[in-house]
Order: sequence, then structure tokens, then C-alpha cells
Amino acid sequence: MTTDATTRAADIEEIRMLSARYAKGLDTFDMDALMAPYTADAVFDAGPMGLESYSGTEAIRDFFAHNQEVMADQMHLFSNFIIDFDGPDQACGSNYLLQDGHNKEGATVKCFCMNEDVYRRTPDGWRIASRRISPLMPPQLENY
Repeated sequence: MTTDATTRAADIEEIRMLSARYAKGLDTFDMDALMAPYTADAVFDAGPMGLESYSGTEAIRDFFAHNQEVMADQMHLFSNFIIDFDGPDQACGSNYLLQDGHNKEGATVKCFCMNEDVYRRTPDGWRIASRRISPLMPPQLENY
């Protein structure tokens, strides 16, 4: 591999790890860990899921605080990453998400979704600048 190809492969892996770290933060109810992959001005658009769009880390943190209040257990799996670069410090892509869990009332919360992301290289490494989550199949969000 050339140096450019090696660098690009490392960038792709770092971007993929953002979703893995975010999932671990969600599933262990660690707010700081789940927020770490986002830029300070990030947008999390859950409108296609029937929720809202949240801009900036404070609004996104408030949304996930609700998640932590209502969920008893959860698991997030990400796959099928496609990552395209728009320059040395900007990329976009998509990935699939399977979320399964139970709220504190015992109802199942299950989603099969696609995330459409924009990534930006920051002084701290690659981060998610925006994420739009859309259902691939009707979600089960009872009492969410």
C-alpha cells in the first residue's frame, strides 16, 4: 500500500470506530462516551423516526438523557459502512443500525435504520458532524 492508501485506510477505520464508541456509550449508559464522537456543532436528525432534529451537543445530550431515563437495556450494532471523502478533512457516508432493547416498563424498543453521516477531521481526530437516522423497517418505539 502507498502512504496515501495507508492514511485513507486509517481514516476509514477511525470513522468506523466513531459509531462503535457511540454504541458502547449508549449501551453502557455512559453519556460522555456516547457524546465524544460528535463535533460541538453536530446535528442529530431523528425527524424521519418521528422524533426531532437536535443541533449542538447540549441539545443532543438532552435527547440522549431521555434515552437513559426510559431505557432499561439496549444494544446497538452498526454495519454496512460506506464512506466517501470530500477532501482530506471531510467525508460523508452511511451505515446500518440495529437497535434492540427494553424500556423500563418492559416494552420492546427495536429499530432497523440507516444513518446518513457527515464526518469532519478536528484537532482531536475524526468526528460526526451530522447524523440523520431513518427507518429501514417500521420501528417499535412503544412508550419511548
